[in-house]
Amino acid sequence: MASPAFIARPTADGYAGVHLQYDSSPPNVLPLLLSAYQFRFRWDLEALSRYLVDDVVFAWEAIGTDLLDGSPPGLLQRLTGGEQWSSRKMTDVVNLDGTPAERNVITQDNSDGHLWGYALHPAGIEVISRQNDPRGPLISWDTDPRTRFSEAMALWMPGMPPPMAVPRDLPKLTPAPAPPGAPARTATRPPRR
Repeated sequence: MASPAFIARPTADGYAGVHLQYDSSPPNVLPLLLSAYQFRFRWDLEALSRYLVDDVVFAWEAIGTDLLDGSPPGLLQRLTGGEQWSSRKMTDVVNLDGTPAERNVITQDNSDGHLWGYALHPAGIEVISRQNDPRGPLISWDTDPRTRFSEAMALWMPGMPPPMAVPRDLPKLTPAPAPPGAPARTATRPPRR
């Protein structure tokens, strides 16, 4: 189902990112982003941001389970019931006059119509519910991807704890090691404006 969102990099005055068309609620997106960061991109925020934000010519139609590449056995089954789908970029998008459409960079000034936003900060993912505020709570990068996240927009309030339930009955995931020379993982919050 279409539920427009954006995935963005933080900027000095907010964020700048790319459109995501389908399946964009926190229960669908956050496990994929957390897994991608921890396993496929091995704690490399720059590589993850480049892949999700910079290298997209126009927009994402959907992000998929290919973001789980490199994850521990069983994680795909736990997150999707074993279902797999590929990330899909929107391509060959044209204007009404037939000319190729240009990428529309999503910022805090033009994000109306997007239900959710995911800003990729060094400390974690800021989840922005467009119903509430141009800011949102932060999900730390070391959060277990099997965490259950609420899709109730009214609960994703800035300054409030994120609406999530961390599983207690599951064995701890062993994170992928950071690549040699990668910066140490930190748990700092982004500055509030």
